[in-house]
Amino acid sequence: MTIRSVIAGTGSALPRTIVTNADLAARVDTSDEWIVERTGIRQRHIAEPDETTATLGADAARAALAAAGLEPGDIGMIVLATATPDNTFPATATKVQALLGIDDCVAFDVGAVCSGFLYALTVADTMLRAGQARHALVIGAETFSRILDWQDRTTCVLFGDGAGAVVLSAESGGERGVLASKLHAQGKYGEMLYVDGGPSTTGTVGHVRMHGREVFRHAVTNLAAVLGEVLDEAGLAADAIDWVVPHQANLRIIDATARKLNLAAGRVVVTVDRHANTSAASVPLALDVAVRDGRIRPGDLVALEAMGGGFTWGAALVRM
Repeated sequence: MTIRSVIAGTGSALPRTIVTNADLAARVDTSDEWIVERTGIRQRHIAEPDETTATLGADAARAALAAAGLEPGDIGMIVLATATPDNTFPATATKVQALLGIDDCVAFDVGAVCSGFLYALTVADTMLRAGQARHALVIGAETFSRILDWQDRTTCVLFGDGAGAVVLSAESGGERGVLASKLHAQGKYGEMLYVDGGPSTTGTVGHVRMHGREVFRHAVTNLAAVLGEVLDEAGLAADAIDWVVPHQANLRIIDATARKLNLAAGRVVVTVDRHANTSAASVPLALDVAVRDGRIRPGDLVALEAMGGGFTWGAALVRM
């Protein structure tokens, strides 16, 4: 009997404070028109001092558990994707575990920046199918505002904070679940999108640095290609996809990728205008929004895709 990892519930969490483009224009040399034209972003959520990657991740996890009808004690594994952990160690996943009151389960972090949730989903799927657990929490959580240079208008306008989570459950038979996933990385492009600090190099946290044009070019090419790969693996055509939930980095990247695959804009979930780029949190955040507003329904075929620093990128096909 085939075992598949089924998305049993979704959840998300956003910081209390909303920062609009007008708010940023009062701090740096930018404008609402400039930001919207180039990115599609209109606002973002920024974490307060009492809101961390772990607290946001735990809140998203609680919402996903409630949607799945499960208790924290049912969870046998937590895989948390983040580039902004609460501490260098222990893993933020273990802090979420403690906040949820789970006494013992597998818990670890995955670092693949904006592609992190796709990496975490693939790892959790593989481990569930291998019998390592029955139910897993897969979380993308970020407080990217902590590593932004607020004097650099080319980067500080792009990002926001938040968390998204799914409960993955191992089920036998049926048509639902993760059908295919593909992951990639090319470290030779690391200096195109990176943080200029780290424990082993500068001993500092550092700030985000980005070569926007190069990132854009690679993103459109790589995302279209990896979506084609997962469709081929599943033996499906692009017109079989009901919804695409892309990484919410830039509306122009989202639109260009959809055009490459001849996907109608109406089948693409877009939240970048409200959330900005929340890195590893963006895909599960957008997925939760579309599930809760009724767009994504049981039985729908959903394509998830993301690309981030590294470069890393990946995609997954999921039957909801």
